[in-house]
Amino acid sequence: MHPMLNVAVKAARRAGNIINRASLNSERIQVTRKQHNDFVTEVDQAAEAAIIETLRDAFPDHGFLGEETGEITATSAADQPNHIWIIDPLDGTTNFIHGYPQYAVSIALAVDGVTQQAVVYDPNRDELFTATRGAGAYVNNRRLRVAGRTKMAEALIGTGFPYREDQDVEAYLEIFAQMTRQCAGLRRPGAASLDLAYVAAGRLDGFFEQGLKPWDMAAGALLITEAGGLVGNYAGEESYLNTGEIMAANPRIFGQMVSVLRNHSKV
Repeated sequence: MHPMLNVAVKAARRAGNIINRASLNSERIQVTRKQHNDFVTEVDQAAEAAIIETLRDAFPDHGFLGEETGEITATSAADQPNHIWIIDPLDGTTNFIHGYPQYAVSIALAVDGVTQQAVVYDPNRDELFTATRGAGAYVNNRRLRVAGRTKMAEALIGTGFPYREDQDVEAYLEIFAQMTRQCAGLRRPGAASLDLAYVAAGRLDGFFEQGLKPWDMAAGALLITEAGGLVGNYAGEESYLNTGEIMAANPRIFGQMVSVLRNHSKV
């Protein structure tokens, strides 16, 4: 395992321990509403602090982009690569609050804007998804490959429903109807990083969502490409991290999803 990935795994497991301990007494968790249907808990904040502390101890010159703390600028010299850790300490907070066991810790390392390392950790199932660019993707040390299905009519597709007031629910319902007619089934578990990891593992044939942030996508996207899949926006282009519009699948399903989603792209 790459040394930087090894530290990221340590950080993810430390956050997972915090989350698991808190889940044993979920009624006492303090919840704050950031905006409509968008929550943060003291667990999110404690887990992110633990992740940053672990990474900063090992890499004091690296920067951070976290869902709860925002951007912390790197202090490395100008002639050194720009290392930024992209962190979602608890992806699926709403699920966690309700005791629905579908949430994850997501950590990615971007070097000069290119994701190089990825960890998605599911503390409920103790499943650790990892990837290093050019070295493949794994779950608990087992090599991952995307699913081999070739027909949309046989594909199980993951998605995320709009949940904030500023998202266009009506437009999404049109997409939902079109995709439902094309595929074998749609699923909305509620944690994008874990959904993307499931695409890498072949448990989902594809995934699409809009209105996401880099910390929702960065780690999962690298898992997919290292498992042989494709990731892009609804038009199949690479601008997903900056636009928040993502589609991912194995190569054959990817092209068929583009034909459905291209006209709905906001990019």
